[in-house]
Amino acid sequence: MDEFVVSARKYRPATFDTVVGQRSVTNTLKNAIKTSHLGQAFLFCGPRGVGKTTCARILAKTINCERLSDNIEACNECD
Repeated sequence: MDEFVVSARKYRPATFDTVVGQRSVTNTLKNAIKTSHLGQAFLFCGPRGVGKTTCARILAKTINCERLSDNIEACNECD
């Protein structure tokens, strides 16, 4: 039972480039990170299943990464 992973977490996108159907949102977030113009808060709203939590998790992971790639993606090796 230790190997069980909820399918929503197993197949959740891990980078901005793998998020489907939210290109304008991911581009806006990547540009905000690239130019260091991050807001005090981000409001993710919309109906169920559009990727609010996924984008928020990727944003948090990318902001906290110490070695961002040139493509503004997290290295997945930071604590």
